[in-house]
Amino acid sequence: MTQKKILIADDEPNIVVSLEYLLQREGYAVSIARDGQQALDAIAREAPDLVLLDVMMPIKSGFEVCASVRSDAALAHTRILMLSAKGRDTDLVKGMALGADDYMTKPFATRELVARVAELLAKERP
Repeated sequence: MTQKKILIADDEPNIVVSLEYLLQREGYAVSIARDGQQALDAIAREAPDLVLLDVMMPIKSGFEVCASVRSDAALAHTRILMLSAKGRDTDLVKGMALGADDYMTKPFATRELVARVAELLAKERP
């Protein structure tokens, strides 16, 4: 079985460090993007199995990145788990409407995040 690749797209260093450690410990190959444009470049270059995508990032927002990925046929299969400090229902609805596979609000329990990541990666894409 090949190692699953996860891209962490977040501009908060503390979150990046903890997520990177947590996901590597679970056996995933992890790469990092610190803004929306880096995230888009990394998705195109590395074709990760899953992107943990922060909503509020410099240059391009997570919403913009999600919309770009979903509009590109070559990348449309990429799973996206949006992460946001914004817990309002409108943000969740917007994220899901743009094509996110799941949405979690910060702060989140690491166990729940690991479970959701495993669940998303276990699903076959249509």
